[in-house]
Amino acid sequence: QALLVEPGGGLVQAGGSLRLSCAASGRTFSDYAMGWFRQAPGKEREFVAAINWSGSTQYADSVKGRFNISSDNVKMTVYLQMNSLKPEDSAVYYCAAGSISSMPRMYKFWGQGTQVTVSS
Repeated sequence: QALLVEPGGGLVQAGGSLRLSCAASGRTFSDYAMGWFRQAPGKEREFVAAINWSGSTQYADSVKGRFNISSDNVKMTVYLQMNSLKPEDSAVYYCAAGSISSMPRMYKFWGQGTQVTVSS
């Protein structure tokens, strides 16, 4: 079992930066990869980035070069540093634990989501 808690999120101007965090409890980091997904109103949930326990990462093309995923295995926390934010990055962001993949169905546990709004 794993519990994922995501404080943070918020409102930022276009071009700005924001860092999301996701604190995990239970048998998470040693057993699962961690991913970030986002969902805008009226759209499907889409993959953003993922990292496994060895530090291997994956990114969606839309965020490559702007977002960075990292993890602190001692704190059992995964971060998503978002730079050069665009209005189209606005969405509810979810962290998830599962098998490293861009497909939501490969993730077993999900956080409650946090709203990110980028104003133009």
